[in-house]
Amino acid sequence: MIEPLPSPRAPLPTDSPLLAGLAAAALDAGVAIRRIEAEGFTAEEKADKSPVTKADREAEAIICAHLARLAPGVPVIAEEAMSAGAQVEPGPRFFLVDPLDGTREFLSGNGEYTVNIALVEDGRPVLGIVYAPALALLFAGRPGAAFRAIRAPGAPVDAQDWQPIGCRQVPDGPLCVATSRSHGDPVTDAFVARHAVAEMIPAGSALKFGLVAEGKVDLYPRFGTVMEWDTAAGHALVSAAGGAVTRPDGSALTYGHKESGFKVNGFLVWGAGRAPA
Repeated sequence: MIEPLPSPRAPLPTDSPLLAGLAAAALDAGVAIRRIEAEGFTAEEKADKSPVTKADREAEAIICAHLARLAPGVPVIAEEAMSAGAQVEPGPRFFLVDPLDGTREFLSGNGEYTVNIALVEDGRPVLGIVYAPALALLFAGRPGAAFRAIRAPGAPVDAQDWQPIGCRQVPDGPLCVATSRSHGDPVTDAFVARHAVAEMIPAGSALKFGLVAEGKVDLYPRFGTVMEWDTAAGHALVSAAGGAVTRPDGSALTYGHKESGFKVNGFLVWGAGRAPA
């Protein structure tokens, strides 16, 4: 009797040693962030008037140490180092790191902050980790496959309990829209007002990319200026889940633009299928 061939197993983040390594870096950074959150901390103000804390800096140091072991020689463009004046040439392959995205959410204590790590190749984010330590929620994306898992800070990445996720089809009717909890702006509001909206869901940090990747919302628009490390990991995640991230005019959003200070002048995040204008 011929035994039937086993059904192919769905790919997991742990099948990619590099993606698993990025997840481990985020989980370790989460330990430091939660410890500092529990101990208490004082916020400082950077040159651009945005807040920064000891948690941002310690998390970045942990992540950069992981990346140096995982991919020696690959440039790392990390928020706090760049804010301190570091000069890094991105090259064709580099990492983008936001060690604590949503510092205002961290300061408020609402838990809606994330650790964002992305690998960019030829201007396109190909691997992305978005981790919310306070929520123990870990997202991972690589070309063609996106996942979520519940992982406490410091937990092993391992192969257990990963849930494949995917964007939902953008409907022809009213949209479910993710909005920024702390960074609203009139241009974004005007864009949303041009569409029929069934529901608006506010959230902090890169968690809004996760809402799109999970199929919980159809659209996340942002017209204010942000930085490449704010968007790259979420961009990789949404692309892996079947969605699209573009500039506001619909053109491709690419990365590694040192000449413009690594700024992103707005973006649109859509679920699967058409992206209405």
